[in-house]
Amino acid sequence: MSPPHPNLDTSLPPDHSPSPPPSPHTPEKANTSPLEKRSIPVRMFDSFRRDPNQKVTETGEIIDLKLQHGHEDSYDIESAITNIAKSPLSRKLEARHLQMIAIGGAIGTGLFVGSGKALASGGPGSLLIAFSIIALMLYCTVYSLGEMSCVFPIAGSFSAFATRFLDPAWGFAMGWNYALQWMVTLPLEIVAAAITIQYWNSPISPALWVTIFLVVIIALNLFGVKGYGESEFWLALVKVIAIIGFIILGIVLDCGGGPNGTYIGGKYFRNPGAFYGGFKGLCSVFVTAAFAFSGTEMVGLGAAEAADPRKSLPKAIKQTFWRVTAFYLISLLLVGLLVPYTDPRLLNGATSADAKASPFVLAMTNAGIRGLPSLFNAIIMIAVLSVGNSSIYGSSRTLAALAEQHQAPRILAYIDRKGRPLISILLTSVVGLIAYTAVLSPDAESQVFNWLLALSGLSAIFTWLTICLCHIRFRSALRLANISPSTLPFTSHLGIYGSWLGFVLNCLVFVAQFWIGFSPLGYADMAAKDLVENFFEVYLAAPIIVVSGVVYKLWFKTRWVRVAEIDLVTGRREDADEVAVLKELDRIERTEWPWWRRGYEFLC
Repeated sequence: MSPPHPNLDTSLPPDHSPSPPPSPHTPEKANTSPLEKRSIPVRMFDSFRRDPNQKVTETGEIIDLKLQHGHEDSYDIESAITNIAKSPLSRKLEARHLQMIAIGGAIGTGLFVGSGKALASGGPGSLLIAFSIIALMLYCTVYSLGEMSCVFPIAGSFSAFATRFLDPAWGFAMGWNYALQWMVTLPLEIVAAAITIQYWNSPISPALWVTIFLVVIIALNLFGVKGYGESEFWLALVKVIAIIGFIILGIVLDCGGGPNGTYIGGKYFRNPGAFYGGFKGLCSVFVTAAFAFSGTEMVGLGAAEAADPRKSLPKAIKQTFWRVTAFYLISLLLVGLLVPYTDPRLLNGATSADAKASPFVLAMTNAGIRGLPSLFNAIIMIAVLSVGNSSIYGSSRTLAALAEQHQAPRILAYIDRKGRPLISILLTSVVGLIAYTAVLSPDAESQVFNWLLALSGLSAIFTWLTICLCHIRFRSALRLANISPSTLPFTSHLGIYGSWLGFVLNCLVFVAQFWIGFSPLGYADMAAKDLVENFFEVYLAAPIIVVSGVVYKLWFKTRWVRVAEIDLVTGRREDADEVAVLKELDRIERTEWPWWRRGYEFLC
């Protein structure tokens, strides 16, 4: 019989112990008036006070396994794991919220506008191949994330998994880079939304639109996770309806049902052709496709604030892959059929959200349809605001989790009585003020945002690679502890092999990104200064990630977490016995379903 796993203490239940009662000195006890007698302003003010049950465990306050094993590292990983497991974030997200957060996170300007540049770079054939490969990579990644997040629906999700399963230095580098990505994205998307308004020749100053959009997005996030979930649900629903509408319209137009009455078929696949730029063109589209899917992983962050992640998260994970893949591949196939890659308007966009460069808008314009391009411009603006909304959520939750793990200033771990990481939300909102520099000084816009984005340009790929590697380590720890994956609340269909495939594909994207940055399309006509600038704009994030991780590792003397020491208990909402009972009840319920529903639920 194998010895028990060193960190699998079966005598202790998972983290179900109630938080300690608030001290009599807390603000909640100071106000003894009944809730119904307090005015609305007083209740609002009190809601921003710190949650009286929140307590960030100090280093050394819990049993320190480092001393037991004779480690000399100064980072207390055990207290970090305990803190994020007990984070008092609000748990109000429902299944429909998680599903739309996952779908909405992947459908944005990368599809509506960025696909135009990708089409011009590689042609419609490269577009379909590259997005199909990235969809496979996404399938492997989100299923691995779903398995871990169902077992440990904790604050910080994948950044916390990196600290827990890999190395605290890795978690620090990945977490900060991911938070920085979303902090920079917020002002960028707000500026893009303000510029999108100019499509209708608005007489109102873009600076005023920046103010309006910034106030709306901040207000939605101050309503708490329920406010974010509801707003994302409806914004994502609009995007989904728009894509379905375009797919139907695209089929009609390709078959000759448009105002021009011209049958198109596969004409543009023959002339000018399906491919452009050879293998480098394909790699260029490969990189663009990877960034278009970024944001899908945010469903993992939502697990910590889900009411029932065991039931809602698997469905959200499954539907993310199938719906996003269907929407992307079908709509991009139609785009390739309706717009030739030689159309110069594909490269005429002033920003990443400029509707003039959207292949969707160009397809309608080419068909002679009036009115719909303006409608689709409004949808692009909604997509931009949705990404801005997600920016505050993704950045604030990651910053709060980093602070709870002693990897960021402690004040960022402040969570109020409504379960909002208030200081982290405010910090991200302040960064959004950078948007004013762009609209007030258009000449500085491209330089400021290009270099800010370069700081975190590889964040999504690095995050996905980390998720796959964490899942490989998690499965190794389960095997060492003689725990079958079938006992988990949710199991990835592809298992550890899918994680290895996702890891390899992510590494290939890194290589492709390096090649495109070092030797871009048309590099022979570029000056040396432009080549150097292009490379660092594309690949500056890589040395920053490495340097930040190495410096943190040397300073805190962290070490690679051994498989035998991986904690498989802290942060679970249900223990193994409870999961077994719940899964048996689910099995009994499934026996009454017809065969087609069982197949559907298995996939979706």
